Formats: sequence, structure tokens, C-alpha cells
Amino acid sequence: MLVVMKPHATEPEIEAVVEKIRSLGLMAHPIPGAQRVAIGITGNKGGLEPELFTTLPGVADAIRVSQPFKLVSREVKEEDTVIDVGGVPLGGSALTVMAGPCSVESKEQLLAAAHAVKKTGARFLRGGAFKPRTSPYEFQGLGEEALKLLALAREETGLKVVTEVMDVETLPMVADYADVLQIGARNMQNYSLLKYLGTIRKPILLKRGPSATIKEWLMAAEYIVSRGNYQVALCERGIRTFETMTRNTLDLNAVPLLKALTHLPVIVDPSHGIGLRAHVAAMARAGVAAGADGIIVEVHPRPEKALSDGQQSLTPAEFDELMRQVRVIAGAIGRAV
Repeated sequence: MLVVMKPHATEPEIEAVVEKIRSLGLMAHPIPGAQRVAIGITGNKGGLEPELFTTLPGVADAIRVSQPFKLVSREVKEEDTVIDVGGVPLGGSALTVMAGPCSVESKEQLLAAAHAVKKTGARFLRGGAFKPRTSPYEFQGLGEEALKLLALAREETGLKVVTEVMDVETLPMVADYADVLQIGARNMQNYSLLKYLGTIRKPILLKRGPSATIKEWLMAAEYIVSRGNYQVALCERGIRTFETMTRNTLDLNAVPLLKALTHLPVIVDPSHGIGLRAHVAAMARAGVAAGADGIIVEVHPRPEKALSDGQQSLTPAEFDELMRQVRVIAGAIGRAV
């Protein structure tokens, strides 16, 4: 259920509603809006009577939420969520660009990539410190050494750092260094990790699982938000279908559908979506045109020497051309990079 407060409801009136919800053994989630505060209710096993709340001072209405993903639903919050990442917005009218190598391999490699994507207009630096690989014999990442290099790159360029967290054990370490915690596709339904992420106050980039439905993906986001961390963005990175000529099938249908269903920002990952360097730019352009709030692109100074995902990583020159194209498309739909 959603309790909608009147536009000029006072703090004591809002707190009285919160206390009423808690007295029923339920969880209250105050959600500030542009004109009024709404309070989401979770934890109830059955329906609640609106009269429990509509008689309280300052309450405008009490509405039943039909979607199973309550707190991330547009029914609960009509306005788009904009996440403030240290002064850099994620979501909203500005198009967010995240770029960098799949894996942090060395100081020279990372700084070259960071300065290149910064020069072209990216605001976030992506780079893997811990890499979940299909084969145990492939490069697994440099761990904390990579996190220190990401922090150095942030200091030199001002870019915000996006990096993947793999498990509960390494989460505190990664959170000490990263500005945004990426949850990879393999971990989308790692519920113990999702619950833990709900207790920290770091922005989360939640990637879609390779076989996950949109509903399952939104329910995974709900796990995080229901624990109190409302700073969640969704990342469409392609799903597994019967097609074998591309790495994945980038589901751009999901972008406008998500924008209708949820207030969370939506990011598109064309690099993993298609997995072919020659076509990454086309899918990035399509993602922007479909209404995504941003893109996350793999960029490597020398893709042919990359220790992971070189076949889908753009060179700095290719990324520069992509950014030129993205600015044109963004401007055509009323957005700026």
C-alpha cells in the first residue's frame, strides 16, 4: 500500500503515519516527491484497509499497489529517481556515460583509458577489480591492487568509479573504493548479497541476469530497496536466446517498458549486449534512442592486448566517434550528455 500525504503535510504528521505503520508490525518507506511525500508499506501478507491511514492528519489518500515490486514501481513514485553520485547525477535529463576497460590490468592501461574517456565526455570510469569468469583459468582480476588504481584514476581525472562486487565477503573492501557498486549478471539473484546491499548507502548498478525476466529483475531491485537503499539503477546487458552469432541479445524492448514500470534509472550496456566491437556503437545509439538514461561501454587503449573482453572493447578513437554520434541522438530527443 502507498500512503500519499497532502502537499503541505508537516513532519510530525508524516512521522505519525510512519509510527502507525510500525505499530502494525510493518515497514514504512518515506519517499519524497516533487510536491508531496508518499510512504510505501511493505511486510503485509494480505491487503490493508485504506481507512487505517486516511483518517490520520495530513493524509490525502491510501492506495493499493498492484505490482509485486512495490517500492521500485511507478505506482509508488511517479517522478524519475535521480541518484546523486558525489555531485554527478545518474538519471534525470542528462545522459550518463560510463566507460573504461573490462578489467584493470595495469596502472598504465587504466590511466590511459581514464584520460581518454574523460576527454571525450564520460563522467564515470568502469573497470573490473574482481572478475567472475566462466573458466577458473582465465584472468580473475587484480583485486585490491586494482581498486587502488581505480582510486588513483579518480584522483587524476575526477571520474566517478564503477566496479563490480562479487560477494558479501569483499563488499566492504570494494565499497571503500568505489562510487557505484556494480552487481554483475551472475549475481542478480544472489539474495544474500542483495540484502546486504540494502543496508549500505552506496549507489548500485544492478545488471540483468542472462535468463532473467523483467519482473524477476525488478524483484531483485526490490530486495535492495526494501532494505533501505533507494539508490539503485538498472542495467540491460543482453539476455541469452537461441542466437549464437552475437554474445547476447540486447533487449532494447526492456528500456521503454522499464521506463513505464519503474522510476529507477535505466542504463544500457551495448558491449556485453552484442559482444562485437564493430557493432557496439550501433547498439549504443539504439539504446539512447530507445530512452535509456545512460550507456556503459568497454574502452581499452589496446583491445587486441586486453586480458578480458578485447573483442568487444572500443579503442579511444572509436569511443570518441561514438560520443559524437550519441550527442546528436541525445539532442534529438531532448537530452544532453
